[in-house]
Amino acid sequence: MVMTMTDQSALLTTPGLLRLLQLSSVSLPVGGFAFSQGLEYAVESGWVSNMAKTRDWIAMQLHETQALIDLPVLKGAMQAVAAADEARWSEWNDLILASRETRELRLTDTAMGEALVRLLKSLDVTLPAYALNAEGDISFVALYAWPAVQWQIPYESAATGLSWAWLENQVAAATKLVPLGQTQAQQLLSDLQTLIPQTIEISHGVEEDEIGGSLPAMAIASAKHETQYTRLFRS
Repeated sequence: MVMTMTDQSALLTTPGLLRLLQLSSVSLPVGGFAFSQGLEYAVESGWVSNMAKTRDWIAMQLHETQALIDLPVLKGAMQAVAAADEARWSEWNDLILASRETRELRLTDTAMGEALVRLLKSLDVTLPAYALNAEGDISFVALYAWPAVQWQIPYESAATGLSWAWLENQVAAATKLVPLGQTQAQQLLSDLQTLIPQTIEISHGVEEDEIGGSLPAMAIASAKHETQYTRLFRS
């Protein structure tokens, strides 16, 4: 049966909203809290040392990674799921994994993807044979498209939830590492969440052959984190 992708302009229904909250909750057991995505090394090296520098670090990733890679892939993956085109979905999965600049960044995506597979199985969400047969690495972002479509969550809402979950994990990591106080963390969330609508708007204009981005400092930090002597976060 071909599943339809809810029109982007449609209001999210209450059941859909509750499902979106479930998908974007910090209590979703996919392990996003375990990864700093280079932030831990950036703090140790002195690149990120206060609230203002933390904001700049996270904001840059919203504009360069979320807007130019993650959200365009999510949109394409949702369209593939809605069309019941698993082969096309697999292409989106491969594209985003190829866009991860370090082994650690790829692990962040695939480890969370594996955890999401286990979770969605328990929730009776239809999954691609690619994921069920463990044929290869599964991107969390690409897999996110399956429950989003089946739970009738439109792209704009799904993108908001995905971006919020990523943002909350990054601020939580910064709270431990910089460190920041709880009030500062909430100030950061209040400030940075205002960038999410712009991030989603940028993603709409990114064509498939334009997907990609490069943040050399983050890539270096992520690579260095793999051999960092003391670590709070997974590498």
